[in-house]
Amino acid sequence: MRRREFIKLVAGGPVAWPLVARAQEPARPVIGILSNPSRNVLPAAFASFHRGLKDAGYVEGQNVRIEYRFADGQVDRLPALATDLVNRKVDVLVAMANAAALAAKAVTTTIPVVFVIGADPAKLGLVESFNRPGGNITGVSFLLTQLESKRLGLLHELVPHATEIAVLINPTQPNASDQVNEIKKAARALGLDVHIVHAASESDLEPAFATCAQLRAGGLLVTSDPFFNVVNKQIIALAARDAIPAIYEFREYVAIGGLASYESSSTEAFRQVGNYVGRTLKGEKPGDLPVQVPARYELVINLKTAKELGLEIPPTLLARADEVIE
Repeated sequence: MRRREFIKLVAGGPVAWPLVARAQEPARPVIGILSNPSRNVLPAAFASFHRGLKDAGYVEGQNVRIEYRFADGQVDRLPALATDLVNRKVDVLVAMANAAALAAKAVTTTIPVVFVIGADPAKLGLVESFNRPGGNITGVSFLLTQLESKRLGLLHELVPHATEIAVLINPTQPNASDQVNEIKKAARALGLDVHIVHAASESDLEPAFATCAQLRAGGLLVTSDPFFNVVNKQIIALAARDAIPAIYEFREYVAIGGLASYESSSTEAFRQVGNYVGRTLKGEKPGDLPVQVPARYELVINLKTAKELGLEIPPTLLARADEVIE
């Protein structure tokens, strides 16, 4: 009997032992990502996020699981997607874009939230201050509103003889009024006339560009907005069709044919977000982690597009560019 029992035990080992081992494995923490644009819109940014997460000791599929929720530019979907992630009891919630951060704040006061946004988080009511965010939220801000004036100045250098400039803005963006105020202030200093053109959906793009043509705008500033990132190919195609020089937020626009872009380093920003997520998973409180602002800025110019538009880029501007696409 003892011999038979021993044989049964050995025979059952390969099945039973892994079951015991699996039962003893610690549960993997879960990260919930709530993003307005989809992942394929900003692939380099998501890659940087994963590098920052890895630097903090976490690798997706190995010791952490990630639940992705994309609104694909449809802001009204964000509250339901945020609620879904909270109901799934994620350990930390990553909010990408202003509206996503506001949706995350509205549904939880306990789950740590790490954002990456373009606006001033204190003005949006997300944090108490940059140095001491307080509560359950912190993250990285590009402070893109302040960069709109810089983009307008660069566009002026690209098309110095243009005095009428169109500005494409999404009026549903939480910081749209701040964008308008910043741009009008910069326009006055540069002696430019700016015309605000609105687009909040894909169907608004054709009428918006028709307005630019009617205005005989010599240049176009496409303001920072997650919706514009989702429809960037359509915007680039319309600008090419109408032969209007335009400046954009991200390098991705220039890579697919846009004239120029100027941004805070998204690589640095998303890496920092990944690092902050790792630190919160290890127990640090978001309210004690200062809101970060990227220190690097990148100017990218597409020379091929410039030639198609009949523009000659000033050598001084080319020398300042971080990247020139030919």
